[in-house]
Amino acid sequence: MNHDIKDRELADDGKRRIDWADRFMPVLRLIRQRFEQERPLEGVRLSACLHVTTETANLARVLKAGGAEVLLCASNPLSTQDDVAASLVVHDSIPIFAIKGEDTETYYQHIDEAVNFQPMVTMDDGADLVSRLHSEEANPSYVENVLAGTEETTTGVIRLKSMAAEGVLRYPIIAVNDAQTKHFFDNRYGTGQSTLDGIIRATNLLIAGTTVAVVGYGWCGRGFADRARGLGANVIVTEVDPLNALEAVMDGFRVLPMIQAAAEADLVVTLTGNIHVLRREHFETMKDGAIICNSGHFNVEINIPDLKDLSTEVRTTRELVEEYSLKDGRKLYLLGEGRLINLVAAEGHPASVMDMSFANQALSAEYVVKNHEQMDNCVYDVPEELDASIAKLKLQALGVAIDQLTEEQQTYLNSWTMGT
Repeated sequence: MNHDIKDRELADDGKRRIDWADRFMPVLRLIRQRFEQERPLEGVRLSACLHVTTETANLARVLKAGGAEVLLCASNPLSTQDDVAASLVVHDSIPIFAIKGEDTETYYQHIDEAVNFQPMVTMDDGADLVSRLHSEEANPSYVENVLAGTEETTTGVIRLKSMAAEGVLRYPIIAVNDAQTKHFFDNRYGTGQSTLDGIIRATNLLIAGTTVAVVGYGWCGRGFADRARGLGANVIVTEVDPLNALEAVMDGFRVLPMIQAAAEADLVVTLTGNIHVLRREHFETMKDGAIICNSGHFNVEINIPDLKDLSTEVRTTRELVEEYSLKDGRKLYLLGEGRLINLVAAEGHPASVMDMSFANQALSAEYVVKNHEQMDNCVYDVPEELDASIAKLKLQALGVAIDQLTEEQQTYLNSWTMGT
C-alpha cells in the first residue's frame, strides 16, 4: 500500500489514542454499526483532505466500514498527529499522506496523491483538494469522475461558494460546516476551548487579567470570546459586520475598531477566514510583548510578510513561539507560524464535539452517493433530516430524553404553517 508517513513504529501509540477518542464519539459508533451492515459506500473511492487527528481516524474507519476505499491526506502542514497516521496505515490499511511539519511542496504532493486516487467523492477541510482537482495541474478527466463532495470548514465553504457563483465548480458540494449540529457545537464550543488550549500550551500564559482582542465574532469568535472571558480575560471584539458587532455588544463585550483594539491587547487572536486582518498598521500600534495567533483555517489572516518587514530579527524563543524584534525596539510574539493554533499547539477539538461534525461528514457522504444525480454543481446545506437525526442520536447517547408534541399541538402548528 502506497503511503507517506513519518514512522510506522508509532502505530501502537496512535491506536491507543484513537481508541480513547472513540469512547467519546458515540454517534459515529452508531453510524459505523449501521454502515458495517448496510455498506452504503461499497466500491466508492473517497479522497479526504482533513486534519489527521484521532477524531479524523475514527471517521476514516467509519467510511471504510461503509465499503469506501479511503485515502487521507493532511489539510494543514502542522496539524498531523504522526502516531495517528501510522496507526491508520498499519492497523487499518488506509493509505495516509501526511507528516507533521511537512514543507509546502510536500503538502501539495500529498494532495496530488488524493487527486490521483481518482476519487468519486471528496471530503475537504478548507477546499484545497477541490481546488487542486479543478486546477490545470490535475488530469482534467479526474474531476469529471467525481460524483460530489463535502466541506468541513467556514473558509472552505466561502471558497466553494465563490467557485459556484463564478460557474466553475464542477460537482456538487454539501457544506457540512453549515449544519446546525456542526457550527453550533464544533465552531462554538470546540474552537472556543481548543484555541485557548493551544495558546496556553504554546505560551503557558495566564489568561486571567489579560486583555484579549478577538478578531471576528462569527461562531468561532463567539465561542473563543466566551471561553476567554470565563478564564478572566478582558475581552475586546473587532468586527466588520454590524449585526455581529451588535450581538457582541449585547453579549457584554467591548467592540472597537481593529486599530484601537490592537493598541490595547496583550493577546490578539484572528478567527475570520479572511486575509490580512492583522497587518502593518496594527503591528505598528501593538504594545511591547503582545502575542499574536490565528485560529482561522489558513495562515493568511496575519500578514506575516508585513511583520517581517517591520522586524530586524526573528528568533524562536520556545517551541511554536517566534519573537519578532521590531526596528523601534518592541517585540511581538507569533504563535505556530500563524497557522491554526488549536491544532498546531494542541489536539484540536474534543472528540465529543467532533462526534457530531464527523457524523455529518459520514451521513453526507452516504447522501451524495445516493442523490448526486439530482444535484446541481453548487453548494448545498446538509439536509435537515440528517441534521436532526444527528441531534437525536447525540441526545440518545447522552441519555437525554425530550418531549414530543401531542397530536393536538401538531395539528395547531400545522394550521399556522398552512396559513389557516
